[in-house]
Amino acid sequence: MSRSPLPLARSVHVILEGHKGPINVARYAKGSAKYILTGGQDRSVRLWNASLGTEIKAFNAHGYEVLSISVAHDNAKFASSGGDRSVFIWDVTTGMTTRRLPGHMGKINVVEFNEDASVVASGSFDSTVRLWDLRAQSRQAIQVLEEARDAIQTIHVDSTTIITGSVDGHVRTYDLRKGELRSDYMGHPVTAVVPTQDSQTILVTTLDSHIRLMDATNGKMLNDFAGHNNSAYRCRACFDHAEATVACGDENGMVWAWDLLDAKVLQPNPPPKAHNKVITWTEHHPSDAGEMITSSADGTCKVWRHPS
Repeated sequence: MSRSPLPLARSVHVILEGHKGPINVARYAKGSAKYILTGGQDRSVRLWNASLGTEIKAFNAHGYEVLSISVAHDNAKFASSGGDRSVFIWDVTTGMTTRRLPGHMGKINVVEFNEDASVVASGSFDSTVRLWDLRAQSRQAIQVLEEARDAIQTIHVDSTTIITGSVDGHVRTYDLRKGELRSDYMGHPVTAVVPTQDSQTILVTTLDSHIRLMDATNGKMLNDFAGHNNSAYRCRACFDHAEATVACGDENGMVWAWDLLDAKVLQPNPPPKAHNKVITWTEHHPSDAGEMITSSADGTCKVWRHPS
C-alpha cells in the first residue's frame, strides 16, 4: 500500500494581530469549530475567529505573561497559566475567572485538562506537577508529582496516564491504574510531548534540534526528525491530521515537515520563512486536514490553509 503524506498547509489564510509582544501559545477549540485561543507576554488571552481573523474577546486577569492554555472538551471553559504561580480557570461566555488555584512556588509553564475537564494538571518551574480536582471545593492539589529535578515544560493527560517532560531531560509516564512510573532519559531538555491518538507512540521535542518518536510502552526510539534549529526556546512539534506527517516551527521562523515513517524532510527543504522570529507553537486543526496554526515571538499567530 502506498501512502504519501499530504503537504503541509502553507498558504496564509489570516494573520491574528492584537497581542503586544510575543505570543507563547495558540490552541484550537475542540471539535470542528474554527476558534483559537492565544496567550502572550502582554498578560492577555485572546479568542479569535480563525476563518475571519477577527478577535472575539480578550481575557485579562493575569498579572504576568501567559505561557499555557488548555481548552475543555466542551469549549465552555479553559485553563491558563504563566508567571502568576496560580492556575486560572475561565468561563468562556462571561470572560471571567471562576477559580484560581495557588500552590506552585514558581511560574507555571503548562496546564492541561483531563478528558472531561474534571481535573487540571499544572507543571511549574518549581519542578512539580500538581493535579487539581475541579469538582472539589478545596483549593488544595489532590496530588503532587515531585520526581522531576528541573522545571516541567510539558504535560499530556489522558484517562490512564500522565506524561511529563522536564528540563532535566526526562520524559516521565505515570500509569494511574497501576501506580507505576516509567522514566525515559532523552539527554536534553524536553519542551513538548504529543502522543498519537492510539497512545502507542509519543512525539518528543528536545532542545538539541531533534524531535523523536518514542514507543510509549518500552521507551524505545522509533524515529528521529532533524534539520530544524531548536536549542533555546520551547518550539512545540505536532502531527498533522492523519498522523502521517510531523510538523514543527523553529527558531529561524521556519515551519518544517517530515514524513513520519522515514523521517525525511518534506519539500520545500529548507522551508520558507513563516515568521520573523522564533515560532513558539505549532498546532494542527483537530478535525480539518487542511488547516494549522503557528504562533511566534513576532507577536502574530497565523492560520495556514491549502490554497483552495
